[in-house]
Amino acid sequence: MVRPTMEDVALRAGVSRALVSLVMRGSPKVSEMRRSAVLKAAEELGYSPHAMARSLASRTSTVLGVMVSDLHNAFFAEVVDGIDEVARDQGFDIIINTGGRSPARERRALESLLSFRPAGLILLSPVVPATAIGKAAEQLPIVLVARSSRVSTVDTVNDDGEQGARLAIDHLVSLGHQRIAHLDGGEGTQAGPRRRGYIAAMEAHGLTPQVVSSEYTDAAGARAIRSLIESDSLPTAVLSCNDFNAVGAISALEDAGLCVPQDVSVVGYDNTSLAALRHISLTTIDQPRAEFGRLAASALLQRVREDRTEPVRHLLNPSLVVRNTTAPPGGLR
Repeated sequence: MVRPTMEDVALRAGVSRALVSLVMRGSPKVSEMRRSAVLKAAEELGYSPHAMARSLASRTSTVLGVMVSDLHNAFFAEVVDGIDEVARDQGFDIIINTGGRSPARERRALESLLSFRPAGLILLSPVVPATAIGKAAEQLPIVLVARSSRVSTVDTVNDDGEQGARLAIDHLVSLGHQRIAHLDGGEGTQAGPRRRGYIAAMEAHGLTPQVVSSEYTDAAGARAIRSLIESDSLPTAVLSCNDFNAVGAISALEDAGLCVPQDVSVVGYDNTSLAALRHISLTTIDQPRAEFGRLAASALLQRVREDRTEPVRHLLNPSLVVRNTTAPPGGLR
Protein backbone atom coordinates (compact mmCIF):
# COMPACT_ATOMS: atom_id res chain seq x y z
CA MET A 1 0.00 0.00 0.00
CA VAL A 2 1.36 3.43 -1.04
CA ARG A 3 1.67 5.85 1.86
CA PRO A 4 -0.31 9.08 1.25
CA THR A 5 1.72 12.24 0.82
CA MET A 6 1.22 15.90 1.64
CA GLU A 7 0.38 16.47 -2.02
CA ASP A 8 -2.44 13.91 -1.77
CA VAL A 9 -3.87 15.74 1.24
CA ALA A 10 -3.66 19.08 -0.59
CA LEU A 11 -5.48 17.64 -3.62
CA ARG A 12 -8.24 16.11 -1.46
CA ALA A 13 -8.72 19.33 0.54
CA GLY A 14 -8.50 21.61 -2.51
CA VAL A 15 -5.65 23.68 -1.08
CA SER A 16 -1.94 24.15 -1.73
CA ARG A 17 0.80 21.91 -0.38
CA ALA A 18 2.23 24.91 1.46
CA LEU A 19 -1.02 25.37 3.35
CA VAL A 20 -1.09 21.69 4.34
CA SER A 21 2.45 22.12 5.67
CA LEU A 22 1.32 25.10 7.77
CA VAL A 23 -1.54 23.08 9.25
CA MET A 24 0.69 20.13 10.10
CA ARG A 25 3.10 22.47 11.88
CA GLY A 26 0.29 23.99 13.91
CA SER A 27 0.70 27.45 12.41
CA PRO A 28 -1.79 30.08 13.68
CA LYS A 29 -1.83 31.71 10.23
CA VAL A 30 -4.46 29.28 8.86
CA SER A 31 -8.21 29.93 9.10
CA GLU A 32 -10.27 27.45 11.10
CA MET A 33 -12.28 26.49 8.01
CA ARG A 34 -9.20 25.57 5.98
CA ARG A 35 -7.56 23.87 8.95
CA SER A 36 -10.61 21.65 9.42
CA ALA A 37 -10.67 20.80 5.70
CA VAL A 38 -7.01 19.77 5.73
CA LEU A 39 -7.34 17.70 8.91
CA LYS A 40 -10.44 15.98 7.54
CA ALA A 41 -8.64 15.11 4.28
CA ALA A 42 -5.62 13.83 6.21
CA GLU A 43 -7.83 11.60 8.35
CA GLU A 44 -9.69 10.21 5.34
CA LEU A 45 -6.41 9.37 3.59
CA GLY A 46 -4.69 8.05 6.72
CA TYR A 47 -1.92 10.62 6.38
CA SER A 48 0.45 11.47 9.23
CA PRO A 49 3.47 13.76 8.83
CA HIS A 50 6.90 12.20 8.96
CA ALA A 51 8.52 13.27 12.22
CA MET A 52 11.90 14.03 10.65
CA ALA A 53 10.38 15.96 7.75
CA ARG A 54 8.22 17.92 10.18
CA SER A 55 11.23 18.84 12.30
CA LEU A 56 13.20 19.95 9.25
CA ALA A 57 10.33 22.13 8.07
CA SER A 58 9.67 23.74 11.43
CA ARG A 59 13.30 23.78 12.66
CA THR A 60 12.08 22.13 15.84
CA SER A 61 11.98 18.44 16.71
CA THR A 62 9.71 16.25 18.77
CA VAL A 63 12.07 13.28 18.49
CA LEU A 64 14.53 12.08 21.14
CA GLY A 65 17.36 9.75 20.12
CA VAL A 66 18.33 6.83 22.36
CA MET A 67 21.48 4.76 21.90
CA VAL A 68 21.47 1.41 23.71
CA SER A 69 24.74 -0.30 24.55
CA ASP A 70 23.51 -3.91 24.33
CA LEU A 71 20.16 -5.05 22.93
CA HIS A 72 20.59 -8.45 24.62
CA ASN A 73 20.53 -7.00 28.14
CA ALA A 74 17.08 -6.55 29.72
CA PHE A 75 18.44 -3.68 31.84
CA PHE A 76 18.33 -1.35 28.85
CA ALA A 77 14.81 -2.33 27.81
CA GLU A 78 13.57 -1.40 31.27
CA VAL A 79 15.40 1.96 31.17
CA VAL A 80 13.86 2.68 27.76
CA ASP A 81 10.39 2.00 29.24
CA GLY A 82 10.96 4.92 31.62
CA ILE A 83 12.27 7.16 28.83
CA ASP A 84 9.30 6.38 26.62
CA GLU A 85 6.82 7.04 29.44
CA VAL A 86 8.06 10.61 29.95
CA ALA A 87 8.62 11.28 26.24
CA ARG A 88 5.09 10.27 25.24
CA ASP A 89 3.60 12.27 28.10
CA GLN A 90 5.41 15.36 26.82
CA GLY A 91 4.53 14.80 23.15
CA PHE A 92 7.87 13.39 22.01
CA ASP A 93 8.71 10.23 20.08
CA ILE A 94 11.90 8.21 20.50
CA ILE A 95 14.15 6.53 17.96
CA ILE A 96 16.53 3.81 19.13
CA ASN A 97 19.74 2.30 17.80
CA THR A 98 22.69 0.40 19.24
CA GLY A 99 26.45 0.31 19.06
CA GLY A 100 26.76 -3.28 20.28
CA ARG A 101 29.28 -2.40 23.05
CA SER A 102 31.86 -1.45 20.39
CA PRO A 103 33.42 2.06 20.49
CA ALA A 104 33.71 2.17 16.69
CA ARG A 105 30.13 1.00 16.14
CA GLU A 106 28.85 3.39 18.79
CA ARG A 107 30.56 6.30 17.07
CA ARG A 108 28.74 5.41 13.84
CA ALA A 109 25.47 4.90 15.74
CA LEU A 110 25.88 8.34 17.33
CA GLU A 111 26.44 9.93 13.92
CA SER A 112 23.37 8.13 12.60
CA LEU A 113 21.19 9.48 15.41
CA LEU A 114 22.50 12.99 14.84
CA SER A 115 21.50 12.76 11.17
CA PHE A 116 17.86 12.54 12.26
CA ARG A 117 18.22 15.95 13.92
CA PRO A 118 16.60 14.95 17.22
CA ALA A 119 15.88 17.45 19.97
CA GLY A 120 18.38 15.61 22.20
CA LEU A 121 20.10 12.30 22.89
CA ILE A 122 20.10 9.79 25.75
CA LEU A 123 23.06 7.39 25.69
CA LEU A 124 22.69 4.23 27.76
CA SER A 125 26.00 2.95 29.15
CA PRO A 126 27.99 4.17 26.13
CA VAL A 127 31.59 3.06 25.56
CA VAL A 128 32.24 5.63 22.84
CA PRO A 129 35.15 7.97 23.74
CA ALA A 130 34.36 11.00 25.89
CA THR A 131 35.64 13.29 23.12
CA ALA A 132 32.90 12.05 20.78
CA ILE A 133 30.26 12.66 23.44
CA GLY A 134 31.62 16.15 24.12
CA LYS A 135 31.60 17.00 20.41
CA ALA A 136 28.00 15.81 20.04
CA ALA A 137 27.01 17.84 23.12
CA GLU A 138 28.09 20.97 21.25
CA GLN A 139 25.22 20.33 18.83
CA LEU A 140 22.37 19.29 21.11
CA PRO A 141 21.55 18.28 24.73
CA ILE A 142 22.83 14.88 25.90
CA VAL A 143 22.11 12.76 28.97
CA LEU A 144 24.21 9.73 29.93
CA VAL A 145 22.77 6.78 31.83
CA ALA A 146 25.17 4.42 33.65
CA ARG A 147 28.19 6.53 32.76
CA SER A 148 29.78 9.53 34.41
CA SER A 149 30.85 12.77 32.72
CA ARG A 150 32.63 15.96 33.69
CA VAL A 151 31.26 17.92 30.73
CA SER A 152 29.05 20.70 32.06
CA THR A 153 26.62 20.44 29.14
CA VAL A 154 26.05 16.71 29.70
CA ASP A 155 23.69 15.41 32.42
CA THR A 156 24.09 11.98 34.03
CA VAL A 157 21.99 9.35 35.81
CA ASN A 158 23.80 6.62 37.75
CA ASP A 159 23.51 4.39 40.77
CA ASP A 160 26.10 4.31 43.55
CA GLY A 161 28.05 1.29 42.31
CA GLU A 162 30.44 1.26 45.24
CA GLN A 163 27.56 1.09 47.69
CA GLY A 164 25.88 -1.64 45.65
CA ALA A 165 28.97 -3.84 45.72
CA ARG A 166 29.34 -3.30 49.46
CA LEU A 167 25.74 -4.42 50.01
CA ALA A 168 26.45 -7.64 48.12
CA ILE A 169 29.66 -8.41 50.04
CA ASP A 170 28.08 -7.59 53.41
CA HIS A 171 25.26 -10.04 52.59
CA LEU A 172 27.64 -12.82 51.59
CA VAL A 173 29.87 -12.29 54.63
CA SER A 174 26.81 -12.36 56.90
CA LEU A 175 26.11 -15.85 55.51
CA GLY A 176 29.63 -16.96 56.45
CA HIS A 177 31.47 -16.64 53.13
CA GLN A 178 35.11 -15.59 53.17
CA ARG A 179 36.33 -16.59 49.71
CA ILE A 180 34.32 -14.29 47.46
CA ALA A 181 35.33 -13.49 43.88
CA HIS A 182 34.17 -10.56 41.77
CA LEU A 183 33.60 -11.18 38.05
CA ASP A 184 34.13 -7.58 36.99
CA GLY A 185 32.89 -5.59 34.01
CA GLY A 186 36.32 -5.04 32.49
CA GLU A 187 36.40 -1.73 30.63
CA GLY A 188 32.61 -1.40 30.72
CA THR A 189 30.95 1.68 32.14
CA GLN A 190 30.38 1.60 35.91
CA ALA A 191 32.69 -1.42 36.26
CA GLY A 192 35.16 0.74 38.14
CA PRO A 193 32.87 1.84 40.99
CA ARG A 194 31.59 -1.71 41.51
CA ARG A 195 35.14 -3.07 41.54
CA ARG A 196 36.25 -0.41 44.02
CA GLY A 197 33.27 -1.09 46.25
CA TYR A 198 33.98 -4.83 46.19
CA ILE A 199 37.65 -4.39 47.10
CA ALA A 200 36.88 -1.88 49.86
CA ALA A 201 34.20 -4.14 51.36
CA MET A 202 36.43 -7.22 51.29
CA GLU A 203 39.27 -5.36 52.96
CA ALA A 204 36.89 -3.89 55.55
CA HIS A 205 35.97 -7.47 56.50
CA GLY A 206 39.64 -8.50 56.63
CA LEU A 207 39.27 -10.66 53.50
CA THR A 208 41.46 -10.98 50.42
CA PRO A 209 39.87 -9.64 47.20
CA GLN A 210 39.80 -11.91 44.15
CA VAL A 211 38.97 -9.87 41.03
CA VAL A 212 38.43 -11.92 37.89
CA SER A 213 38.48 -10.10 34.55
CA SER A 214 35.14 -10.45 32.79
CA GLU A 215 32.51 -8.47 30.83
CA TYR A 216 28.81 -7.61 30.98
CA THR A 217 27.69 -10.73 29.08
CA ASP A 218 26.55 -14.25 29.91
CA ALA A 219 29.34 -15.74 27.78
CA ALA A 220 31.95 -13.77 29.74
CA GLY A 221 30.47 -14.93 33.05
CA ALA A 222 30.68 -18.54 31.92
CA ARG A 223 34.29 -18.12 30.74
CA ALA A 224 35.30 -16.59 34.07
CA ILE A 225 33.84 -19.49 36.03
CA ARG A 226 35.54 -22.06 33.79
CA SER A 227 38.87 -20.29 34.33
CA LEU A 228 38.38 -20.43 38.11
CA ILE A 229 37.54 -24.13 37.98
CA GLU A 230 40.50 -24.93 35.71
CA SER A 231 42.91 -23.04 37.99
CA ASP A 232 41.49 -24.73 41.09
CA SER A 233 40.67 -21.32 42.59
CA LEU A 234 36.88 -21.47 42.70
CA PRO A 235 35.53 -19.46 45.69
CA THR A 236 32.42 -20.23 47.74
CA ALA A 237 30.65 -17.13 46.44
CA VAL A 238 30.69 -14.87 43.39
CA LEU A 239 29.59 -11.28 42.82
CA SER A 240 28.94 -10.81 39.12
CA CYS A 241 29.16 -7.43 37.40
CA ASN A 242 25.52 -7.71 36.24
CA ASP A 243 22.61 -10.15 36.07
CA PHE A 244 23.47 -11.27 32.55
CA ASN A 245 26.99 -12.19 33.64
CA ALA A 246 25.59 -13.99 36.71
CA VAL A 247 23.31 -16.16 34.57
CA GLY A 248 26.32 -17.23 32.50
CA ALA A 249 28.24 -17.98 35.70
CA ILE A 250 25.40 -20.14 37.03
CA SER A 251 25.18 -22.02 33.74
CA ALA A 252 28.92 -22.81 33.80
CA LEU A 253 28.75 -23.94 37.43
CA GLU A 254 25.88 -26.29 36.65
CA ASP A 255 27.68 -27.61 33.56
CA ALA A 256 30.57 -28.50 35.87
CA GLY A 257 28.25 -30.49 38.11
CA LEU A 258 28.09 -27.86 40.87
CA CYS A 259 24.92 -26.62 42.55
CA VAL A 260 23.89 -23.01 43.21
CA PRO A 261 23.77 -22.04 46.04
CA GLN A 262 24.76 -25.31 47.76
CA ASP A 263 28.28 -25.30 46.32
CA VAL A 264 28.69 -21.69 45.18
CA SER A 265 26.51 -18.65 45.95
CA VAL A 266 26.00 -16.11 43.15
CA VAL A 267 24.93 -12.46 43.33
CA GLY A 268 24.04 -10.41 40.26
CA TYR A 269 23.68 -6.68 39.72
CA ASP A 270 20.74 -4.71 38.18
CA ASN A 271 17.68 -6.74 39.30
CA THR A 272 16.37 -7.06 35.75
CA SER A 273 13.25 -9.05 34.90
CA LEU A 274 15.63 -11.94 34.13
CA ALA A 275 16.68 -12.13 37.79
CA ALA A 276 13.09 -12.50 38.99
CA LEU A 277 12.25 -15.48 36.79
CA ARG A 278 11.25 -18.37 39.07
CA HIS A 279 13.76 -20.87 37.70
CA ILE A 280 16.60 -18.33 38.11
CA SER A 281 15.51 -16.45 41.26
CA LEU A 282 18.79 -14.52 41.41
CA THR A 283 19.94 -12.64 44.49
CA THR A 284 21.00 -9.29 43.07
CA ILE A 285 21.53 -5.57 43.58
CA ASP A 286 18.55 -3.52 42.46
CA GLN A 287 18.93 -0.46 40.28
CA PRO A 288 15.64 1.41 39.64
CA ARG A 289 15.81 0.97 35.87
CA ALA A 290 12.55 2.68 34.88
CA GLU A 291 13.34 5.57 37.23
CA PHE A 292 16.71 5.93 35.49
CA GLY A 293 14.80 6.37 32.23
CA ARG A 294 12.28 8.81 33.66
CA LEU A 295 15.00 10.96 35.23
CA ALA A 296 17.06 10.91 32.03
CA ALA A 297 14.13 11.95 29.83
CA SER A 298 13.05 14.66 32.27
CA ALA A 299 16.59 16.06 32.45
CA LEU A 300 16.89 16.04 28.67
CA LEU A 301 13.58 17.84 28.13
CA GLN A 302 14.62 20.51 30.64
CA ARG A 303 17.66 21.14 28.47
CA VAL A 304 15.64 21.02 25.24
CA ARG A 305 13.24 23.65 26.59
CA GLU A 306 16.12 25.67 28.02
CA ASP A 307 14.62 25.47 31.51
CA ARG A 308 18.07 24.76 32.93
CA THR A 309 21.72 25.21 31.96
CA GLU A 310 23.62 23.83 34.98
CA PRO A 311 24.51 20.10 34.91
CA VAL A 312 22.44 17.51 36.79
CA ARG A 313 24.17 14.52 38.38
CA HIS A 314 21.55 12.03 39.59
CA LEU A 315 23.06 9.34 41.85
CA LEU A 316 20.50 6.77 43.02
CA ASN A 317 20.90 4.39 45.93
CA PRO A 318 20.89 0.66 45.07
CA SER A 319 19.36 -1.99 47.31
CA LEU A 320 19.84 -5.72 47.96
CA VAL A 321 17.22 -8.19 46.74
CA VAL A 322 17.69 -11.63 48.31
CA ARG A 323 16.37 -14.62 46.38
CA ASN A 324 17.51 -18.23 45.99
CA THR A 325 21.09 -18.11 44.68
CA THR A 326 22.77 -17.29 47.99
CA ALA A 327 23.12 -19.45 51.12
CA PRO A 328 25.75 -20.21 53.79
CA PRO A 329 28.82 -22.06 52.45
CA GLY A 330 28.53 -25.84 52.54
CA GLY A 331 30.69 -26.30 55.63
CA LEU A 332 28.44 -24.04 57.73
CA ARG A 333 25.09 -25.64 56.87
